[in-house]
Amino acid sequence: MYKKYLFKNIEKNVQKYWLKKKFFNVNENNKKKKYYVLCMIPYPSGKLHMGHVRNYTIGDVISRFQRMKGKNVMQPMGWDAFGLPAETSAIINNISPSIWTYKNIKNMKKQLQSLGFSYDWDREIITCKPEYYKWEQWFFLKLYEKKLIYKKKTLVNWCEYDKTVLANEQVINNKCWRCDNKIKKKNLSQYFIKITNYAEQLLNDLKHLKYWPKKVKNMQKNWIGKINTIEIIFEIFNNNKKIKILSNSLDNFMNVTYIMISLSNLFSIKESKKNIKIKQFIYKYKNKYNNYNINSKGIFTNLFAIHPITKKKLPIWIVNCNLFYNLYNSNLAIPKNNIFDFKFAKKYNIQIKFKKNILNKLIIKKNIFLDLLKFDKLNNINKNNIISNILINLNIYKKKTFYKLHDWNISRQRYWGAPIPIINNKKNIIILKKQLPIILPENILINNIKNFLKFNFKWFKILYNNKYIKFNIDTFDTFIESSWYYIRYTSPKYNKSIINLKSINYWLPIDQYIGGIEHSVMHLLYFRFFHKLFRDFGLVNTNEPAKKLICQGMVLSEAFYYFNKKNEKIWINKNKINIKYNNNKKNILLTDKEGNKVKYAGMIKMSKSKNNGVDPKIIIKKYGADTVRLFIMFASPIEMELEWKESQLIGIYRFLKRIWKMVIDHIKNKKLKPLKILILNKKQKKIFFFIHKIIYKITYDIEKRQHFNTAISKIMKFVNKLNYFKKNNYINDYIFHEFLLILIRLLNPFVPHICFKLWKLLYEKDDIDFVSWPIFNKFFLIKKKINIIIQINGKFYNNILIKKDLKKENILKKIKKKFFNKKINFKNIYKIIYISNKIFNIILKS
Repeated sequence: MYKKYLFKNIEKNVQKYWLKKKFFNVNENNKKKKYYVLCMIPYPSGKLHMGHVRNYTIGDVISRFQRMKGKNVMQPMGWDAFGLPAETSAIINNISPSIWTYKNIKNMKKQLQSLGFSYDWDREIITCKPEYYKWEQWFFLKLYEKKLIYKKKTLVNWCEYDKTVLANEQVINNKCWRCDNKIKKKNLSQYFIKITNYAEQLLNDLKHLKYWPKKVKNMQKNWIGKINTIEIIFEIFNNNKKIKILSNSLDNFMNVTYIMISLSNLFSIKESKKNIKIKQFIYKYKNKYNNYNINSKGIFTNLFAIHPITKKKLPIWIVNCNLFYNLYNSNLAIPKNNIFDFKFAKKYNIQIKFKKNILNKLIIKKNIFLDLLKFDKLNNINKNNIISNILINLNIYKKKTFYKLHDWNISRQRYWGAPIPIINNKKNIIILKKQLPIILPENILINNIKNFLKFNFKWFKILYNNKYIKFNIDTFDTFIESSWYYIRYTSPKYNKSIINLKSINYWLPIDQYIGGIEHSVMHLLYFRFFHKLFRDFGLVNTNEPAKKLICQGMVLSEAFYYFNKKNEKIWINKNKINIKYNNNKKNILLTDKEGNKVKYAGMIKMSKSKNNGVDPKIIIKKYGADTVRLFIMFASPIEMELEWKESQLIGIYRFLKRIWKMVIDHIKNKKLKPLKILILNKKQKKIFFFIHKIIYKITYDIEKRQHFNTAISKIMKFVNKLNYFKKNNYINDYIFHEFLLILIRLLNPFVPHICFKLWKLLYEKDDIDFVSWPIFNKFFLIKKKINIIIQINGKFYNNILIKKDLKKENILKKIKKKFFNKKINFKNIYKIIYISNKIFNIILKS
């Protein structure tokens, strides 16, 4: 028995015990209620960062709590192992991506185990293994057969730095989501999944996600972007052609001054074949267009659309930007109401002053006219209705529904990914169904990215019709792997099909999913989409993959920087800074070892680029895994940002040492036997009331509110209360012993190593991981006495403490006894109005 809290020995021994016994491995058990806890699958970068630690600690606390509540808890872990970082690192280090990846997995697995997470390691998934992506290729071909996947040549988002295509969701502010380089537009033949076929379902089913953060649901709603709009057909002046334009409102239709169409619009492409200037304009800006803004460029087509009501000529302009989230990419320009339309018109000298017809009434068609004077006085809804009716009568109006969401581009021109199992030759299409899995050769040395991209076809040889075919192949977007991994966890070693229906029907849906909010419109959207695809193929029987979602906040840390001679900002780690004070200990001067003046950037997100990260391995070695876990859960509400402060970590470490000492001091020379009859005095009843009330509150905080920081705060109050509990007799010693057992069970989800050891020392039976959560006794929660308000003639007089549900006449006796010397004429009572357990109103005769 350790007298001191030697966390290194304790944690190492307990972790070995868990692994040896396979403590947290589970199978389907229809006699138990299941609980599936899942943290988003990590990329094996080689080192855990504090964001990882926070995410996985939240998941493990929930897992351990639900296990103690008697549920069959599955908490798996795996690795999202394909992707660009592995390929890039392989090129830099002159090794194969597979060696780099598997080495990182080994390192990160050890780090996860050092934190005591209760994973079922028999369910471990590595997505770059053929036994995983084989089923991905199989499902791809199923989607292809149902025409939910197609290939077409199209303008795509191209990252020049990473040399690959990006989905729309992977482009943020016109930059690559990974490397932050500006994207270009490139014309390539690519595979797409028809996610747009599911846009309405993805949108409507958000309302069923009651336990998902509102912010995530709103982000997905805006990204899907359902737009109800109107198609209007315009005739072109001196031309037999027509042009279709979309508008989402017609209340300002009378003020349309010119028409804008994007250079990607089919109308623009056709005009470029006739007009060399338009052709040059499109060529110049085809890879350089953003959303419509003040810097947008344009070229006049020399064509005019005819306003269907005013008959005015509206100049048609081609612009280098996206105009409307629809297939038409067109817009009605109204400078009177839109600042960008106004500035664009000014830049290109487009006349923007709207001239009313001299006549007040416009004759549009036989029996159709518009009174302009009255029209201008109407509200927007009435204007919209009038214009709509006119355009309907003119037979040039149609209602249309569009989505901002586009079909998902899943082709990637990289090596380290799952091969797409179709060969597209110039002559024919070869579907490699019988050859699955199409295995990616792993031991490829990549030392020159240009040569690799050019010659990767040498590595792919497939036996087809008794002869080998060499082919150049695209690989899947890695978001494919992370869109269905949660399903494979339910039967990771099943080889007869993509899933085992028995397992899937038991474990799904996920009861608690945990991950960052930054995945709202990428992973979390694809995750929901793939679940609906699986449902429609009869592979799952639920509409949504996860009941509850937690999006944990970022971990922040202090950051510092200085400017070098080239005036470049250099980020420097806090440990390399010297702090100097003046005589008054103010005006702090920060310098590094070379004497550079360092500036403080404040608390910002931990990252390698800002050099303000904290290595979990070092912190665990210094304070222990339990201290790190408890600090992370206590320092901030889980959805809020967490400020990393080592001084607070020291406080948590001292708290655990204090609990250790409390238990060790108690068990010295004490051999307690259970009492057959426990008769409590007033003081003992009072502490029982406190303890059971706090069990109730802690349980509610964890299970219902998921306010783990307040639960820990209440546990600390519990410890303080125990410190003042006098152990001066055998009954008190026994009570204290029972309360320590309760304390350790309450702490177990947060700090499992120390609790495992203390439980053995106190109880000597069972392992705490399979001991039930403390149950509060309702008897101690019931208030025996309550405060009621005394009123005289309806006005507040005083309060009195009475037994709950005391009869009216007994309450009056108590009031008379307590206030007998007050100036109340109790003989003059006219009547009493009593609201049970709340108000006692004495009405006196006037």
